[in-house]
Parts: sequence; structure tokens; C-alpha cells
Amino acid sequence: MRGVPTFVFRRPSCRSGPEAALRQEELLPLVRELEALDLKAFDYVSFHAPSSMERSFEETALRLLAQVASHAWPIVVHPDAMHTPAEWARLGDCLCIENMDKRKPIGQTAKDLAGIFHVLPRASLCFDIGHARQVDPTMSEASSILHHFSSRIRQLHVSEVNSKSQHDCLSVESILAFQKVSHLIPADVPVILESRVEQSVVNDEIRNALDALSAERPLASTGD
Repeated sequence: MRGVPTFVFRRPSCRSGPEAALRQEELLPLVRELEALDLKAFDYVSFHAPSSMERSFEETALRLLAQVASHAWPIVVHPDAMHTPAEWARLGDCLCIENMDKRKPIGQTAKDLAGIFHVLPRASLCFDIGHARQVDPTMSEASSILHHFSSRIRQLHVSEVNSKSQHDCLSVESILAFQKVSHLIPADVPVILESRVEQSVVNDEIRNALDALSAERPLASTGD
């Protein structure tokens, strides 16, 4: 696992794990390592593609990510990292588009996502509820995204996202905001907790996330 510390939970009997190459230069080494990784303890694995890429690297990235797709893992991609969106169709239903924070030029709204899914109809959605709240604290845009695309959600990212687009611990305000739309999120979607927390308070943060996502959510397992 690379990049932001990530804690994953789904239900008590499950262990889940994300692999991430958040920088373009990390993609090749990570793909080379995949076959040697022992992932038998995990029943859900996803892969996060580089969060930004140079146009000249796009074809190389697609060739490498095709190797990841051979494992049938969801491949989370930021919309602005796709310089030629139609080319990403070669990843088929492994392609998982993430809604974006306010820094990015595209991908924050239901309208943006509709245009992307028109070009990439087999793609699924990685719904980052923290990004959605940062873009619109009223959660109206989050509600719109969920009303239009809840059936496409393949995984959920949860954290507080601050004004600098950093992932923080959940606050009372973010918990209350997430509760407004949690009923629109399919209950069986794997949840990736992206909060930056010390190991000693991971369980507290998981409990806060469960509160944010309503009492009907599956119980948590850290997968570590």
C-alpha cells in the first residue's frame, strides 16, 4: 500500500485491501510487484491508478493497468487523469471513476459524471463522500450523484476533506452531513476509510464512520 494511509472495512468476516500508485512513477514498480504479493487474506482488493499523469504517459499507464485488470480488480481513476477518455474503455468494467474534490477541473458533479459515463458506459463509480461534501457542504450535489448513479457504486471512500483537499478525521459536522445521504448508498458497498489517523484511534474512527453511514452498515474490520 502506498500514499495516504488507508484503513479498509467491510464486515467482520472480510478483509479488504487497496493497492495504490498515487504518483505516475510508482505505477510500474507496483505492477511489477503484484504477482509476488500475498493477498490471500483479502476478499476484496482494489487498485488506485496515479492521481495525475502526463499525456505522454497515458498509453504506458493503460498497458500497465491492463495487467491489473487481468485480476478483475476495480481500478480507481481520477477523471482529469484521463487525457483521452475513450481509450480507457479498454479496461472494461474494471474501470472505476472517482468523483473529485474542488481542486480538480472535472468530475465533481452529477453532470460531469454523466458525460464521463456516456463515453465509458461500462465504468463504475468510486463515490468519495468527503469530496462531495467539500464541493457542496449542503450535500445537494452528493444527493444528485447518488440519485443518478447509486447503481454504479463499486466502492465508497470516507473521510473529512479539508479546504486544502487533505483527508482528515471525521468531525461531528461531517458525520451529520454524511447521514443526510447515507440511505442512498447501497449497504453492501466496500468502504475505504481514508482518514489520516494514528493506529491507536483507528477503531474510534471506524465507529465514527459507521455512525456517519447509519446503523444499518455492516460491522467493521480493519483488514490489517
